[in-house]
Amino acid sequence: MKHRPTLLAFGQHLRRLRQQRGWSQQALADVADVAKKTVYRIEAGQASPTLDVLVSLAEGLELSLPELVQFPLLLAPDPPLTPPRPAPDGPLP
Repeated sequence: MKHRPTLLAFGQHLRRLRQQRGWSQQALADVADVAKKTVYRIEAGQASPTLDVLVSLAEGLELSLPELVQFPLLLAPDPPLTPPRPAPDGPLP
């Protein structure tokens, strides 16, 4: 893939949009009328979505196409699922 960093950044953006709605990959796939595997592969940066798929995702997310494809190109860390634990006192083993 020629533009792997961009695909990864878009996948992260799509995942965040989906998670903000509290949706599973299957729920997004259902409303966008695409396969769940397609959503998974896009979010993982393993697929370059076609214009047709991008339009379907935008409609499913109730966004305009420009809103869907406007995302930061730099990958940001995913927020932690659990709060970080404090570092132990003393030296590391």
